[in-house]
Amino acid sequence: MSMPGGFPPPTVHDPLDADRLRSLRTFTHVLYGLYAVYWLTGGISVLVAIILNYLKRDEALGTPYEQHFTWQIRTFWLGLAGHLIGIALFLVLIGIPILWAVAIWTLYRIIKGWLYLYDNKPLANPRGWV
Repeated sequence: MSMPGGFPPPTVHDPLDADRLRSLRTFTHVLYGLYAVYWLTGGISVLVAIILNYLKRDEALGTPYEQHFTWQIRTFWLGLAGHLIGIALFLVLIGIPILWAVAIWTLYRIIKGWLYLYDNKPLANPRGWV
């Protein structure tokens, strides 16, 4: 039997495990928030988020939030690559639509991941493009 959203029922025997999962869920929400405001912070918040993703990644292993960490890290690196390509091609004007496409794609991934987290649904393919 599984919980709503597709996660297996937790086998929490220790209240510390339940607290750890609750804390990790809250932390994952904070990370999505940092990714979401990167446009407003000139990219500083996304740098903080990716550092925190890597620092706390081991704590997420084996939890439902591991997929979200993978999703967030992949969003960062693919978004960075897209931004670098867009900036490199900015002078020939093709960079402008590339930068817009990367921004929309990044926003889509942030919203999708955050909604899945909110609904306690697992990400089907956290290493995918969409």
